[in-house]
Amino acid sequence: MKTFSKSLLALTTLTLSAQMLAAPVSAAPRSTDNGTSYTYNMNAASTAQTATIQNSVNMRDAASTSGKVIRKLTQGETVSVLEKTNANWYQVKDSQGNVGFVSANSNYIKVNGASNPSTGSSNSVNTNNSNNDDKQPISSSVEGVIKTGMSYLGTPYEFGSNRSNTQTFDCSDFVRHIFKQSAGVTLPADSRQQGSYVKDKGTAKNSISQLKRGDLMFFMSYKGSKASSYAGVNKNTERITHVGVYLGDGQVLHTYSVDSGGVRVDTVTGKAWEHRFLFGGSVI
Repeated sequence: MKTFSKSLLALTTLTLSAQMLAAPVSAAPRSTDNGTSYTYNMNAASTAQTATIQNSVNMRDAASTSGKVIRKLTQGETVSVLEKTNANWYQVKDSQGNVGFVSANSNYIKVNGASNPSTGSSNSVNTNNSNNDDKQPISSSVEGVIKTGMSYLGTPYEFGSNRSNTQTFDCSDFVRHIFKQSAGVTLPADSRQQGSYVKDKGTAKNSISQLKRGDLMFFMSYKGSKASSYAGVNKNTERITHVGVYLGDGQVLHTYSVDSGGVRVDTVTGKAWEHRFLFGGSVI
């Protein structure tokens, strides 16, 4: 009888231990630097898919372009996808252990494998941001233009380039060519006329945060690297001297000098480009 009781007690202990190990584990809600809170589901992490970064993109502490930048993920880098937060954002973990959010746009990230991570119901993320460029609808024609533009990365810069070939580009020639080649849209020949074209369409926006992917961006002349260099400047009367294509996430596709290497992608926000920005808008 004593032997039977000991066996029963051991069996009960093993059963309870197994139940405790099988119970789902989740962390308490975390608070980010900008006040956004979310719950990190530990079970989701254990089955995370991997993804490859297609082009440099910011990892942010919130699923919003207003979120603080944790670091910039570089092309070819592999990350773990913890969850597809919504249609526009993935929550990912990099090789350094940083957890953050990146744009779900295929121009920036490609999930490895046939299936995409499902949107989790356990995560509560504040994505209330009326100026979130990643929330804007992106047409296939815009993506075609950007894909065409990216195919010319590294093409040499030449001021007053020959409009009849693609051996070299200046800023307005590059923009004009990729829109015509991909979308069949014929833009004016120079950047100032292209700016007028956007204004005539009624799509001009004065804030970078209002721009959509594929919009044109117009800039004034360089006056210095600091914001103070542009203090007191009346942007309504400044002359357009440069144009590029907005990629979203604070980046521009353009070409501007021989020394810079020709067609390239640059970060606008936090740089002199941001201070030089006049307005932007859609042409499609």
